[in-house]
Amino acid sequence: MSGVTGRGGLPIAAMTPRGWIIGTVCALALVGGVASLAQPVGARSSVHDAPVEPVVVELFTAQGCSGCPHANRAVEALAEAPGVIALTYAVGYWDYLGWEDTFARPEFEQRQRAYQAAMRLRNIYTPQVVIDGRQQMSGAEGEAIEAAVEVEGQRRVFPPEVEFRESGDAVGIGSGRAPPGGAEIWAVAFVPGPQTVTVQQGDNRGQQVRHVNVVRRLTRLGEWQGRPILLDLPEAVGPDERVAVLVQATGDRRILTAAVH
Repeated sequence: MSGVTGRGGLPIAAMTPRGWIIGTVCALALVGGVASLAQPVGARSSVHDAPVEPVVVELFTAQGCSGCPHANRAVEALAEAPGVIALTYAVGYWDYLGWEDTFARPEFEQRQRAYQAAMRLRNIYTPQVVIDGRQQMSGAEGEAIEAAVEVEGQRRVFPPEVEFRESGDAVGIGSGRAPPGGAEIWAVAFVPGPQTVTVQQGDNRGQQVRHVNVVRRLTRLGEWQGRPILLDLPEAVGPDERVAVLVQATGDRRILTAAVH
């Protein structure tokens, strides 16, 4: 299988295909049972390599935010680090200053507010960085973000494995221990690499604001309760889009695992 991101960073050229998740889910549809697959991830370790657990770094930023370009640069540097999936969500909180953010969408603000509720934050703000859905900090704290990513990269939670169908139209999520309340599967469509926008109004007027891995669409695919499932992926709108699939706890919003196609 090609085009899957793991500890090798984003993008990664290829990973060895396993084929066991999708093949097994299809087999379940034929035999009508799941008992043989509802086993802990650790039980597969003698056959398969240990699960790859990338660190997901989500930046909430705005083109009209005067402090955001610095955070954008910090996250762009992290995007090149091994084992990091960096995603940029634009929000429109600063549009009232005269410049309408060209990448902002209401569902990105909803995602940030979901983190606010889960982390019991008094306010939402930009630039904000959320790491693996577990912790958050100001995007201005470059060194602290790097240190947090390093610590998170050493965490081992033995999540379910993620495998994309070779045709690119579906993703399989393997078996594992689901968190209380289960987990949600999200497809995050983004444009890899940097994009630059010339801001003509507001606090950043006249500046060229650079973003990396700009998210264009956010789609909830379904739920995961610990048993293998196969889910359809949304069709790509543009030829340059890639899709990050996130397995995220419904309750506390921590990200169990992720992969990029």
